[in-house]
Amino acid sequence: MSDAAHEKGYGTDDGSSIPQQEILERPTGLKGLYYNPYTQVSMLGLVCFMCPGLFNALTGLGGGGQLDPTTSANANAALYATFAFFAFFAGSVNNVLGSRLTLLLGAAGYPLFVGSYLSMNIHPHAGAFVVTAGAILGICAALLWTAQGSLMLAYPTEKQKGRFIGIFWAIFNLGGVVGASVSLGQNFHSTAGTVSNGTYIGFLILTLIGVCIPMLMADPKKMIRTDGTRLPALRHPSWKTEFVGLWVVMRTDPMIFLLFPMFLASNWFYTWQFNDYNGSIFNIRARSLNNLVYWTSQIFGSVGIGLLLDNKRLSRRVRAFSGWAVLFVMVFIVHIWAYFYQKQYTRASVLVQPKIDIFDKRYVGRIWLYIFCGLLDAMWQTAVYWMMGAMSNDPAKLANFTGFYKSIQSAGAAGLWRADAIGIPYMNIFASTWALLVAGLLFALPMIYLRVKEHTVIDDEALVRMDESGRIQPLEKFEPAAST
Repeated sequence: MSDAAHEKGYGTDDGSSIPQQEILERPTGLKGLYYNPYTQVSMLGLVCFMCPGLFNALTGLGGGGQLDPTTSANANAALYATFAFFAFFAGSVNNVLGSRLTLLLGAAGYPLFVGSYLSMNIHPHAGAFVVTAGAILGICAALLWTAQGSLMLAYPTEKQKGRFIGIFWAIFNLGGVVGASVSLGQNFHSTAGTVSNGTYIGFLILTLIGVCIPMLMADPKKMIRTDGTRLPALRHPSWKTEFVGLWVVMRTDPMIFLLFPMFLASNWFYTWQFNDYNGSIFNIRARSLNNLVYWTSQIFGSVGIGLLLDNKRLSRRVRAFSGWAVLFVMVFIVHIWAYFYQKQYTRASVLVQPKIDIFDKRYVGRIWLYIFCGLLDAMWQTAVYWMMGAMSNDPAKLANFTGFYKSIQSAGAAGLWRADAIGIPYMNIFASTWALLVAGLLFALPMIYLRVKEHTVIDDEALVRMDESGRIQPLEKFEPAAST
């Protein structure tokens, strides 16, 4: 096999040369701890803990903690609109600038957005600033999540991807847990409809800390996986070559398009869960507690399905189908349950009905539903990342896949947040959420059947075979010689 194939760690479809990379000796002591993939994915999780994790805690309060959710819905619509556009090309930006710089630039938008909510709490007519900050955050989030996906799926070996996704998702969602805990503590005795300035100031300080963490992370070129193999190095090509690579990914691996409905569904359900359920029928104390249990349950959901997807006793294809089946069952459990609550209220009725408090008898079943919503969210996102990781080991290609994921995801979220802002009936939003989740699973099924293999092979990796000028080298250059 050629040196290029060895460097990338791929074999061919006949299985005769499943990863034959040079096995390197990992550093020991403090240096070994620092360059350990588990340490780096934990630091990556901390970046998202401090930035999107706290953003999720804020958004999960319903209306961003504001009395009038319309401004929050419009800000989210602007955020996800710019997110959708820029995420499609963010993989190319990541591959040119490198993951650490891309991650740093992406994290910078979160303090601005939190600060905009603080300004609105002080000056109620600052809604335009909130919407503008949302649009800027969309650009930054596209960069952050693309870099995150590329690193998270490149650090582990093929057998560890579910575990690493689970670790990342657990740490990331601790941001939501901490943020929700702060909010609950500050608002437990509140009778107001909005959160306090102190909550926003606390979130602002933590997001500023998150912006600094990428500067402390290891250079991916110096990373060695736990099995002694080196991470494939990004080429850092020209912009022209990188955009050619984006086209190459879509043309040579069209199975990714079958995951697009699943991508679309992955943030679609937040509108109903956060604004039309948590933000509509509960008071601020109940909303804060709901927010806490939602993000806590995400930790268990991500780790649980991650262990299933990495179960060594099962083949990778069996694990893929098993994960799909778990998601299918969870979608129907959550939405059949939620339907019986949703049919009890409308946009008009919530204006006159008393808000549900944590001491009301009807609160118990509803908080348990929200726990299951959190479990489903984490399982869905973890499974999507795992499916993309099963299609490739190349960080450049994974960056493009993650960009597609976040672009499609955000386009759907932008549309539905805007639909919520203009007053589409709750039941319509709920029904579209349920239908899209089912459609996403049905479209993904043939991709799993046709594309998920026991090992990722060089035959499927056109980007690995693309030279600096953008030309794809013949497969024969990467196959073992007949005499070997």
